[in-house]
Amino acid sequence: MSGRHTGPQQAHTVEGTDPQMYAEVHEPDTDAGLRPVLLVHGFSSSSKLNWVDTGWLPALLEAGRRVIMVDLPGHGRSGAPEDRDSYSPSRIRADLLQAAFDAGVRPVQDGDPSSGLDVVGYSLGARLAWEFGATQPEIVHRLVLGGPNITDPLAAFDLVAAQRYLADGTPIADESTARLLKMALLLPSNNIFALLTLVEAIKDEPYDPAEAVPHVPMLLVAGDQDERVDSLPKLAELARGAGSMAEVLTLSGRNHTNAVTSRAFKQAAVSFLAV
Repeated sequence: MSGRHTGPQQAHTVEGTDPQMYAEVHEPDTDAGLRPVLLVHGFSSSSKLNWVDTGWLPALLEAGRRVIMVDLPGHGRSGAPEDRDSYSPSRIRADLLQAAFDAGVRPVQDGDPSSGLDVVGYSLGARLAWEFGATQPEIVHRLVLGGPNITDPLAAFDLVAAQRYLADGTPIADESTARLLKMALLLPSNNIFALLTLVEAIKDEPYDPAEAVPHVPMLLVAGDQDERVDSLPKLAELARGAGSMAEVLTLSGRNHTNAVTSRAFKQAAVSFLAV
């Protein structure tokens, strides 16, 4: 892998409380002179699984991009705060903003391609990136949203059934809940109780992409075997209706699990962000 890792976790504080969010910055060997790229992973994943193991980090570094990676609360190398507020989407967006500022991100300046920030989000990370782009227009330049959805699948997660399963093995009737919990339990680095707190916090802040639409160019990507592919034209319509440019890419033969490994996805994203 090319590039240089700037060092250990970035320490930062939001609203006087340590969010325990792990963040690291990678510098390319040859800088393209463009703004940094923030990578936001999906539910029950991590920056390593979503971006390093799938080749995203080396692809961006080879393109001369500075990369900021974070682990969401309860995931990967991040801590698992005890308070539920640390898991709310609004609080996570505040932590992402602080991580960007800690990495030296500056507001977008016309004529300065190194200013601002590009954001790539996958699955839950796509939801967070959409809202981040809508609420932080002064620093977000472009968005790449992989596996996005017009609704939030975690909103229908059956927390009671999941807690009963963890307590005594009672089978979970809801297929989506069972699948998400099984996926979360596969990764030893995940704090399962923190992830359930995240789901609870997400339910308290319902996702409505029409409520706040990013006014920045965006690339929307999903596999043609992913049920979320139907959300792409709907999200693109919302973006265009708000005056934003939206491109759509459908990956042949890919589903929600393996779309992120697609070389075509990476190449399209690198090209889209090189403006």
